Amino acid sequence: MKLFQYDNFPQVTGSRVSLRQILETDIKDLIEISFYDAIRAETVQQAAEMQSKINQDYLDGNSIHWGIVDNANHNIVGTCGYYRGLDKGEGELGCVLLSQYYGQGYMTEGMSLAIDFGLHTLGLKRIWAATGQQNGPAIKLLERLNFVKTADLNDDEIEYELQK
Repeated sequence: MKLFQYDNFPQVTGSRVSLRQILETDIKDLIEISFYDAIRAETVQQAAEMQSKINQDYLDGNSIHWGIVDNANHNIVGTCGYYRGLDKGEGELGCVLLSQYYGQGYMTEGMSLAIDFGLHTLGLKRIWAATGQQNGPAIKLLERLNFVKTADLNDDEIEYELQK
């Protein structure tokens, strides 16, 4: 089921960061944060294969996965997107930041853009996220973005939901 169709992959521009499609030239810089089905890439080839699957998921209307880019220098600093639930008018929001950019506000800004896109462009009725109970930085990020804890999940994970 295709829920959204765009002639061009949607780019979202903010004052400090932008969300854009991940390019083939980005992949070598994203190996440490390249995942698909909770499996981490260990080589450029694996990361490229994962990105190909992610691109197909987008074309199928199942997810949207952006690179987060610093507008000042055009460096890719992380990724975020919606990975499940779009067929129900909902979205599980996820994100990963390259370690050298921790604590600099990039993810707060990138996720804010993604939330706005989810609510106002995709028309999502519910946005949620899951993280490990020990992932303090992710929990603080979600709380900063107006998410509240809604459930304890299996495997020591917790679920948060955006409060509009």
